[in-house]
Amino acid sequence: MSFLRGVWRFLVGVKDALALLFLLLIFVLIFGLTRSSAPLTVPTGSALLLDLDGVIVDQASERSPLEVVAGRSDLMPEIQVRDVVAAIDRAREDERIDSIVLQMDGFYGTGMANLQTIGTALKAFKAEGKPVYAYSSAYVDDSYYLGAHATEAWLNPLGAVLLTGPGGAGLYFKDALDKLGVDVNVFRVGTYKAAVEPFTRTEASPEARAANQALVDTLWDVWTTDVQTARPRVKVDAITSNFTDRVRAANGDFSRQALADGLVDKIGTYVDFGQAMAKRVGDGDGDRPGTYNQVDYRDYLRATTPLRNRTGGTVGVVYVSGEIIDGKAGRGTAGGDTIAHLIAEATADEDLKALVVRVDSPGGSVTASEKIRQALVDAKADGLPVVASFGSVAASGGYWVATAADEIYAEPSTITGSIGVFAMIPSFERTLDKLGIGADGVKSTPFSGEPDVLQGLSPQVESLLQASVEDIYRRFTGLVGKARGLPVARVDQLGQGRVWAGGTAHQLKLVDHLGGLDEAIAAAAKRAGLPADARVVAIEVRPSLPFQLLESFMAPQDQEQQPGTDAFARLTRASQLRAAGSFVAATQVAAGPTMQARCLSCAGLSLDLPAARQARGWLSTLQGIVD
Repeated sequence: MSFLRGVWRFLVGVKDALALLFLLLIFVLIFGLTRSSAPLTVPTGSALLLDLDGVIVDQASERSPLEVVAGRSDLMPEIQVRDVVAAIDRAREDERIDSIVLQMDGFYGTGMANLQTIGTALKAFKAEGKPVYAYSSAYVDDSYYLGAHATEAWLNPLGAVLLTGPGGAGLYFKDALDKLGVDVNVFRVGTYKAAVEPFTRTEASPEARAANQALVDTLWDVWTTDVQTARPRVKVDAITSNFTDRVRAANGDFSRQALADGLVDKIGTYVDFGQAMAKRVGDGDGDRPGTYNQVDYRDYLRATTPLRNRTGGTVGVVYVSGEIIDGKAGRGTAGGDTIAHLIAEATADEDLKALVVRVDSPGGSVTASEKIRQALVDAKADGLPVVASFGSVAASGGYWVATAADEIYAEPSTITGSIGVFAMIPSFERTLDKLGIGADGVKSTPFSGEPDVLQGLSPQVESLLQASVEDIYRRFTGLVGKARGLPVARVDQLGQGRVWAGGTAHQLKLVDHLGGLDEAIAAAAKRAGLPADARVVAIEVRPSLPFQLLESFMAPQDQEQQPGTDAFARLTRASQLRAAGSFVAATQVAAGPTMQARCLSCAGLSLDLPAARQARGWLSTLQGIVD
């Protein structure tokens, strides 16, 4: 009877939850309809508030309605870089917008390419004679990059500017796997194909270490050059080389040291900052101290219309974001079937005249990458020009996809290349032996039961897998050679699984031009004979209307400033994100398809990675351990 009572309580609980969810959806629909009936207005002379709370990504990952309703605290907010740039670009020529405020107390970073894109938009905004203000309780690399572009950067009196540069430790599992008796059977092509090293080594190989060192040195050079161009007074090398001595000379006062080094312009609380802004743009609504006349960028986007032409032919932007997987997937993950279907569906639209494939992916499944590439080839066969635009990461399978493009644009800091292939199958013969478990059976052919994960792979299967990997690598280098107009032997030299920064890739002719998404869209429009302000449409999976209203309703409406974390806490949180992201990326490799074209080392170099997005739950667990 107790069992039946338990089942009955469970069913009643499910019924109540469904009823509550249904009522909530009805309420949200009503709220959304009433809210949409009142037009949003942009206050005259206001500041555009860019409250960068969370991480900036190319394409926000899909969330379930239950996650939104539950208000999961471990779900790091995701801001799409295109939304930030669109708001800045519209505000640049909007007479109602006086200035921009970058509020970065909750900002945990993004990929370097996204920082450059936003930095370029901020420079264009300032070129119109409009100032940019930045405030944070603590600046680290990514937030300071944006803060350096501010006309006036503010820092909390208890805050700090901590510059560390790219790099850090990764996880290597060989000793743990040996203790468990797990054998990882690896088949690869490429001297630098380090994606499998975490499973086969206890530390990075000399080749991988050298390649990764060259990459982070290039990325840091791009960062320092951009920052010092924005703030010539800032001498990054001098600051980082003896940072400890500088802080001690300032009696441990990080904020005063940052002011003396020219890293920031003003020191003050957020109330001080708000009062200073109020003197420029006027007081804001409400009785809270430090409010000023402002409009949040999300409200601003809803209240304004794009400046691009609304008629005529369109340029479609298809997003390949996150891990490339077989089958279907929502936003933030590149499902081969999903994206191929979206491309085919868009191609049938007579208004579509050109395609831009926006790649922000470390790669993944070879078959899924090829499915997306073939869909782009089919679109070209229908007369559509295709231009590729690389975001923060376009490596391995991400680069495979781009070989279908007529031309490729990348930022100088884009992590790209990694032209290599690997296969990996774990087997457990040693594990079973340690447990005293035997494995035996019969075969009808030499390949019955293969690959045998219980007794180990046979030499015949190992030979077949290596041959298959080598064949896919030949196909990969052949595609690249044909697309880039390079001899296959040269592609093989540039490939071998090595990762390059976008500026270096441009010199090596792996990309055609340095530039962002806007430049790629303009190039596609020109190829299609469209005007520079041609209409642009996003080709991606869109959430249903009820879910959009639900998410809008659950989004925080109160703009009251929350206390920011200190600089060391923010560095620790970002480090946790990268560590958890690297672990999730390694898990994806181990659990993914046998044949993969993927860059695992990319996971530790950018927070704008699918592994970092999927690590949000791990972050909550890690935070609990630290606390």
